[in-house]
Amino acid sequence: MDLGVLWFGIIAFFFIGYFVLDGFDFGVGMSMPFVSKDDTDRRVVINTIGPVWDLNETWLIVAGASLFAAFPEWYATLFSGFYLPLLIILLALILRGVSFEYRHQRPELAWKRRFDRMIVWGSAVPAFLWGVAFANIVRGVSLDSGHDYTGTVFDLLNPYALLGGFATLLLFFTHGAYFLALKSEGSIRMRSRALATRAGVLTIVVAWVFLAWTVLEFGSLPSLLLAVAAALTLVAAFVANLRGREGLAFGLMASTIALAVLTLFTALFPDVMPASNDPANSLTIANASSSPYTLQVMSWTALIALPLILLYQGWTYWVFRKRVTRAHIDGGADPGVERTVEVAH
Repeated sequence: MDLGVLWFGIIAFFFIGYFVLDGFDFGVGMSMPFVSKDDTDRRVVINTIGPVWDLNETWLIVAGASLFAAFPEWYATLFSGFYLPLLIILLALILRGVSFEYRHQRPELAWKRRFDRMIVWGSAVPAFLWGVAFANIVRGVSLDSGHDYTGTVFDLLNPYALLGGFATLLLFFTHGAYFLALKSEGSIRMRSRALATRAGVLTIVVAWVFLAWTVLEFGSLPSLLLAVAAALTLVAAFVANLRGREGLAFGLMASTIALAVLTLFTALFPDVMPASNDPANSLTIANASSSPYTLQVMSWTALIALPLILLYQGWTYWVFRKRVTRAHIDGGADPGVERTVEVAH
């Protein structure tokens, strides 16, 4: 197999892992105001992702580093042309991470509420902007002959990209609600299931429209099949939630997000950054990739390191597989997200 194509697939795999795993993190953060009635509820919600949220974000670091090494031209064009949206994503992730660690440092309710708002917005902003960014990558942007972006930030806010942003926002929101239903007990579990039901209807509509638009304008037969599979698993997740099958609903939603991201990468192939103004200026796998020797060294490194990473992450989820309840919070000393994270590390 051509190593450029192989690494295009590996990078797609890393972004699938990031959107599936950090996606439910974002959803949990956005769901907090809707499923929490008091501070104990909010602490339960945060503790459901306490051991894993920072581990999930490492998928983004690995994806970005792999993109830089395997496709330096793609990396340079993407991070220069999309500088402002990606900077906003980075700042939102920083504020979100800081909030997880600092909300428990003082007992005042006003102090905690400020950081809770930062968690909500620090989850919603990346969830929306990632959809905008990837929709623009698939749609194509204005590039000159040197593969430099020649548009403005407002060109990125086109109808297709905004629809993509709302699609990822709703997919992650519903994904997080399924996860909360799976990881909590009592009233939070019931509220999460009800929230997932209400949000699920809108999510199905918006995601279906976005997938249909993607396939009709930019897709191929393989991307059509993947989009249909994503649409079906999304409905199946909704039905599973209605029947109280939280684990099945969460698994099907993870499959939906994975299939949707794979649909975008398949629609993009063999380009990595299409030029909407002139196809001759497009970045492709062939003209954006590193040298064969670089890709060969990276391939051997990935062959050794990737299975170890997957085993470690799987072990982490197994260790922290139990549900989080109010009794864990009320039954003694404040466990807080900080203690859970310490155990995880």
